[in-house]
Formats: sequence, structure tokens, C-alpha cells
Amino acid sequence: MNTPTRERSGRAPLLSMRGRRTLLPWVLLAPPLGVIGILLLFPIGRIVWLSFRDFRLANLVSGESEFIGLRHYVDLLTDPYLWRVVLVNTVLFALVAVVLTIVFGTLVALLLSTLGSVARVVVVSCIMVAWAMPAVSGTYVWIWIFDVDQGVVAQALMSLGVVEPSGHNWFADRFWFYAIVTLNIVHSGFPFVAVTVLAGLLTVPKELYEAARIDGAGAWKRFWNVTFPTLRPVFAVVTVLSTIWDFKVFAQIYLMPGGDVGGSQMLNLGVWSYIQSFGQNDFGKGSAIAVMLTLLLLVVTLVYLRALFREDELR
Repeated sequence: MNTPTRERSGRAPLLSMRGRRTLLPWVLLAPPLGVIGILLLFPIGRIVWLSFRDFRLANLVSGESEFIGLRHYVDLLTDPYLWRVVLVNTVLFALVAVVLTIVFGTLVALLLSTLGSVARVVVVSCIMVAWAMPAVSGTYVWIWIFDVDQGVVAQALMSLGVVEPSGHNWFADRFWFYAIVTLNIVHSGFPFVAVTVLAGLLTVPKELYEAARIDGAGAWKRFWNVTFPTLRPVFAVVTVLSTIWDFKVFAQIYLMPGGDVGGSQMLNLGVWSYIQSFGQNDFGKGSAIAVMLTLLLLVVTLVYLRALFREDELR
């Protein structure tokens, strides 16, 4: 008769122990989650709230604003400037920059994998300087390189007779403007990709490459059939991070000559949001642009991850 009572009394401490084990990770995660909620979620919620209101400089002083619903989003979606200039600049630039960064970073990683330990450390240390350089400093270096009169490119082309002595303003043309910005982004972003891919390359078993060589596979086939499938998670991480970084590029465009002018042909969503907010003092519309950029990033990231996981399921 006492057996069930003993079993119940013995199970109670066991259940409480399991409950503690389940609760312990959340207790340990509570402080960082709280910090993330304060530093990340609250600003996002504030931006979403502002996007539904007519909030200008006067409202910033008074603290009161008028709720206008989706008016900002309707105005943006019906604005030809969004579709012809800003969205095209944002998407095309990000796609080109991500592809070039991943390709160039992967090529550098493959080169580093063939070097000895000492040479590898030296080269990695050199390329990490480009990654560690602040965005503002790096941007001004590229502005100096392509300066109309005293730039390195202008001087070289003048000496070859390609450009007239009066010089050529590279920043006045939309294509060349974003070509320079792309060089800036690739130069500052490829070291991260190279080091990350190199870390993955060092984990690939050498036996796989030896078997591929025995089967007669060349360098390209070895990379496509051995390296890329093995490092697919690594490429997924660097692609998603590069996409997020390149879609929300700000300083590299804003600091370029012509990149801080509202209504120009050089703006992307991030810079347009800043100019609307702090240049035009229309914080509601600027917040709506920021929300649209966030949603665009989420859509692009989810589509890429879904395509990646679907390929894994098919295999």
C-alpha cells in the first residue's frame, strides 16, 4: 500500500530537477536578452511607431504628433523616385557587391590555403588591415584616389592621354559613382570572407581532394564537387552577413561627393532615410523608409535561406 506513495515522493524531486535544468538556460540568457530588448527591440518599435505619425522638428520639441496611418507608406510606394532610383541603387549595388566580395574573398582564401604557416600569417595580417580600417577613413582614401585633379587614377589617365588635363568627375556619373563605392565595399569586406572561408578550408579532409585527383578532377571540379558542398554552411553565413551589410551601406555612399544630396541619382534606402529624417526634418517619412529597408532585408535573407535549405533537402 505504501509503494505508490514512495514512487510519488521519489518522482517529485526528479521532476523539480528537470524543471530546474529546463529553467537554468533561460535564467542565464535573461540578462543578455534584456540588453538586446532594450538596445534593439525598443529602437525598432520606436521607428515603426514614428512611421505611422506626422513627426517633424516641431513635434520633436513639443513631443506631440498626429497619427496618419499608412500615409507615409502610400506616398513612398507611389513615388517614382523610389522605383527608378533608390530601390534600383540599393538592390543592384548590394547584389553586385555581395557577389564580388564572396568571389574575391574565396579566391584569397584558396590562395592562403596553399601558403605555409609563416607566409599565411603575414598575408592574413596585411589583409586584415583593410577590414579593420574605419569606414570613414577608407571612404576618404577612395575619394582621394579618384579625385578629379590630384587623384591617382586621374594623374595616371592624364599621363596616358586618356583623360583631358581638366580631369573627369567620376562621382557625377551614377555608374562610376557606384563602381567606386563597390570597390570600397569589396576592399573592406573581402578579408572577413577570406578568413572565414580559410577556416573552413582547413577542416576539409585532404583525402577528399586526393580521391578527386585520382578520378581526374581538375581544380574547378574539385572546388565545385568537394570544397563548395563541404563549406556550404560557411558560404551561407558569409553571404547572409554580406547581404545585410551591403543593403544598409551608409557612410560609403553618404560621404562620397554627391551622395549627401536629397533627390540625386546616387542615394540608396539607408541614405535616403537619413536625408528625409535629418535633412528634411521629416522623421515619420524617414522612419517609414527605414522600416521598408528592414523588411526588404528580411525578405532577401529568408528567400536565400529557404532556397539553401531546399537544396539540402533535395540532396
